[in-house]
Amino acid sequence: MLRVVLAEDSVLLRAGLVELLTRGGHQVTAAVGDAEALARAVEPESPGGELPDLVITDVRMPPGQRDEGLRAALELRSRHPELPVLVLSQYVATAYATQLLGGDGPGAAGQPGAAGLGYLLKDRVGEVSEFLDAIRRVAGGETVIDPEVVRTLLVQRTASRPLGRLTPREREVLTLMAEGLNNLTIAQRLGVTEASVVKHSGNIFMKLDLDPAEGNRRVLAVLTHLRGGLG
Repeated sequence: MLRVVLAEDSVLLRAGLVELLTRGGHQVTAAVGDAEALARAVEPESPGGELPDLVITDVRMPPGQRDEGLRAALELRSRHPELPVLVLSQYVATAYATQLLGGDGPGAAGQPGAAGLGYLLKDRVGEVSEFLDAIRRVAGGETVIDPEVVRTLLVQRTASRPLGRLTPREREVLTLMAEGLNNLTIAQRLGVTEASVVKHSGNIFMKLDLDPAEGNRRVLAVLTHLRGGLG
């Protein structure tokens, strides 16, 4: 069971998410409708107090209905790098995904001690099993990016450097890696052996100039994928 803080300004969607999470065996410790309430719900009341196991927040929140939820998530992660955060968005907004996942400060993906991060479209909530699996993986420390965001990035700049160095099969592996899948699942999706995926992954790390000693290479590959698509 995960202790979840939920921030969503739509009353109906918020109630639906609470119901879904509860039926999934999790406890919603707070369900709020704006970014300021999110910050209050997450921050421990006393030094050394417990943080929730996961924060789920919408990007656009009152009062401005712009990116208040995302900025609140980034601020929380800067203070608590160990806090897993899953951000929900109504539309494919690659800039938001890059802002969440591509920073270099405390709490950014790939930084030492950083917890899981996720960026999903709200449509994914309707696919209950996938959504609950994404929650589990983010809470477990993984990086999860919505497949539609990944596909949009590939369409935008498939020939960008350094991604242009990759073969079509390596781009397929990187795309699935960016969705947060492990080697075995990627092998099953592509109909190849796990050893083949490991080989392709090694080639990806080499071609993207990722230092073997530099943090979590899978996360760094995903971030290069995102930055390449927006560069």
